[in-house]
Amino acid sequence: MTTQSVPHVVLGNKSNYTVAKFGGTSVANFAAMDHSSKIIVADKSVRIVALSASAGVTNHLVELCNSSLSEDERQAHINGVLAIQQAILAELSLDTDLEQGFAQTLAAFEKLASQTLQTKALHDELLSFGERLSTYLFTQVLRSKGLNAIRFDVRQVLKTDSQFGKATPNVAATAQAASALLIPLLDDQVIVTQGFIGSDEYGQTTTLGRGGSDYSAALLAEAIHAKSVHIWTDVVGIFSTDPRLCVKATPIARLSFDEAAEMATFGAKVLHPATILPASRSHINVFVGSSREPERGGTWIEREKSQLPGIRAVTQRKNQILLTLKSPEMLLASGFLARVFTILSEFNISVDLVTTSEISVAITLDNAPNASRPELDQGCLDKLAEFCHVSVENNLTLVALIGSEIQLRQHEMNLMQVLSDFNIRLICHGASKHNLCFLVEQGESDNVVQAIHSRLLESDCAA
Repeated sequence: MTTQSVPHVVLGNKSNYTVAKFGGTSVANFAAMDHSSKIIVADKSVRIVALSASAGVTNHLVELCNSSLSEDERQAHINGVLAIQQAILAELSLDTDLEQGFAQTLAAFEKLASQTLQTKALHDELLSFGERLSTYLFTQVLRSKGLNAIRFDVRQVLKTDSQFGKATPNVAATAQAASALLIPLLDDQVIVTQGFIGSDEYGQTTTLGRGGSDYSAALLAEAIHAKSVHIWTDVVGIFSTDPRLCVKATPIARLSFDEAAEMATFGAKVLHPATILPASRSHINVFVGSSREPERGGTWIEREKSQLPGIRAVTQRKNQILLTLKSPEMLLASGFLARVFTILSEFNISVDLVTTSEISVAITLDNAPNASRPELDQGCLDKLAEFCHVSVENNLTLVALIGSEIQLRQHEMNLMQVLSDFNIRLICHGASKHNLCFLVEQGESDNVVQAIHSRLLESDCAA
């Protein structure tokens, strides 16, 4: 077996290593895995490859967590997972070590998936099998290209708390474990490991939340002092808006960490929002590109500011709640907001936007079906109603203009003309120079995004 090695050169506190992450569509089948493997062969700086589950697998696993499934429904989802894996396996001949591990993992999956699972811990254990299985197969694909590839269980190093379903990484413990167990393996091998999953202090499997493979890759890059993270997906970088909505949307060549964080937070689905946290604090550049078309380049996310001030993109996040709290006691009184936010904190509710007037405050909350935060709880509303009038509006969309040094006056005339045809429930600007946000009715949001992109971005989309 040919070994492609690269010396472990430390530049300051950085190695010259790259962590590459491949999403579900990039490992969906044998052809996709084969295509993705060529990217790694061509880039000798890649030393860790973090994988998602093959496309479609996680959806089956999520359904298998449903305790109300009939026996036939449960078996159908088990068969769905097996079919995806077996179709890839049919194109491969696994080495002995991989064959044994794959068979044992598959047997463990079938045993657990056939049961009705009652705890979140068991749900996370079941959800982890997608990534655990795909990494066996992809390791063999890399070996077939002549690379010295080994499969590594990320749960040995990526340490988290015990908040199953949305675990918080323990950065210090992860760095310590990576130093002892992962870094010594990197000089002459390509490590294939799992995104999305980790383990708590008791060794129980945890997950970082849907889409957490991007976050995993950035955390691993931070732990090994990598120079960059490459996020390989099915689109050519981060676009000025969703290209399915606007055919003239274009990929953005460069973004700052702040701009990328705003875009991910306010609805751009290409990148998991938390990915920017470890990358930004450790000054690790992030690249987003298409594994299908790597030659077309993509988007670089860097510490430096983007080239020009102004609006770079427009995003939307649907399924928002507008919570309006009104009380005459708020006038010239202190402590009202503190009381409101104390109650919201008690119910683990995170706030996105806030605007205030003399006697009222308006707050937006995320109510997306897969949101990590809970829906607005009736108990929370009851507590708020003890000292103010509470109004709740649903079926809203948060639209955000994202850029650098955004000044409202520069775009006010064009923006007001665009928005004059729509019902705007809230506008928020000033807390950040990187966004201008407003709420619209959900049924109108696609049209709002298209109108804004056409008027403000299509003449000079960032490139």
